[in-house]
Amino acid sequence: FEAAHCRPMQAQSFWAIKHSPPRRPCSLRAPRHLDTTYVGHHCKPTRRGLTCRWSCQTAWMNIKVKFIKTKAVKAKLAGTLMHALVCTCLMAMTSHALAQSSAPTEQVPRNTAPLLLETHTMLEKQLGKTAFGRPLVLESFETAGNVSGNAYAVVDAPFATVSTAFKSAAPWCEVMMLHINTKYCQATSQTSPGTLKVSVGKKTPQALDDAFTLEFAMRQMSVSPGYLALQLNAEKGPLGTNNYLVQLQAVPLPSGKTFMHLRYAYSYGVAARLAMQGYLATAGSGKVGFTRTNANAGASTDQKQSYVGGMRGAVERNTVRYYLAIEAYLASLDRPPAQQLQARLEHWFDATEQFPQQLREIDRSSYLSMKREEYSRQRALEPIRPQASPKPALLKPALPG
Repeated sequence: FEAAHCRPMQAQSFWAIKHSPPRRPCSLRAPRHLDTTYVGHHCKPTRRGLTCRWSCQTAWMNIKVKFIKTKAVKAKLAGTLMHALVCTCLMAMTSHALAQSSAPTEQVPRNTAPLLLETHTMLEKQLGKTAFGRPLVLESFETAGNVSGNAYAVVDAPFATVSTAFKSAAPWCEVMMLHINTKYCQATSQTSPGTLKVSVGKKTPQALDDAFTLEFAMRQMSVSPGYLALQLNAEKGPLGTNNYLVQLQAVPLPSGKTFMHLRYAYSYGVAARLAMQGYLATAGSGKVGFTRTNANAGASTDQKQSYVGGMRGAVERNTVRYYLAIEAYLASLDRPPAQQLQARLEHWFDATEQFPQQLREIDRSSYLSMKREEYSRQRALEPIRPQASPKPALLKPALPG
């Protein structure tokens, strides 16, 4: 568990604590759909009073997770009313605690490398056999006015390469520019942390004046030899959306690869929901996410599958797009610098074409042509660093006559 929250509780007797569970023995700050069950509790006397442990379990992605709550009771006199302190565990999994927050700008806890490794252990079987054709597991959540997507993946790159690549702002622009909706990106600092100005717009060529610019502030939560955690926050987005959040966590694996958790989230209002409904009713008709919604998991491939749509489908599509951009960026680093851009563009487009129902937008030549033009425009608009002016030469005084 990552954190605990303690609150005072009304006086109780030893007998009441030992023989009856609390009113909400398994309270857990997690999405509402999680089914949490009370298993039992056990109490034993200690020098300071009575210590009780409640066992509970909850299901997450079809995996049962057991957790324990401890209640420590301080006794003034045995057999009399006691004052107790109840400590309730807040987090069973990082993504669940983050997904249900009122605004998706919550910071990543600093010391969660063991928890991320435990998540990898829990997802190891699913990572070995997924519908993505790569070790990638996707989940998404939608609450009132908030939506988020989480991608858990094993990337074929050493942790040192991943940490070096993404701990500064400039490489994130290379990642952002692969997304079909990104028209321009400028990193204002070459060192970490920094800021990014990202212009987003249509899936076709577009003037920058017609695009919307988000200003992401980059924040490093943890950079160490065994753990990387950072986040990008933007307060305002297009069509009334806000609180944009991109979080990245990574840990090294014994195999030499890297386990990564990417989270993409934002908040939206009425205007954004109406715009999404209009888009889905016209140009975006048929647009879906990746999570299946039909109850018959054993349906044949010939039967039409049902997937999530709406805001949740949109956040799933963009989460996968950004993950594939990270994958493409890492895969291009072994190429000569002059070949890296072309390699990234081709890798990203070929990867998205594996999911035509969700991610197909334009043909290959149109995408490559549009991105080359956008990169050329971006380089032309890059601010020119002022160079130190040369010192004027000292003029020797002219000799008379």
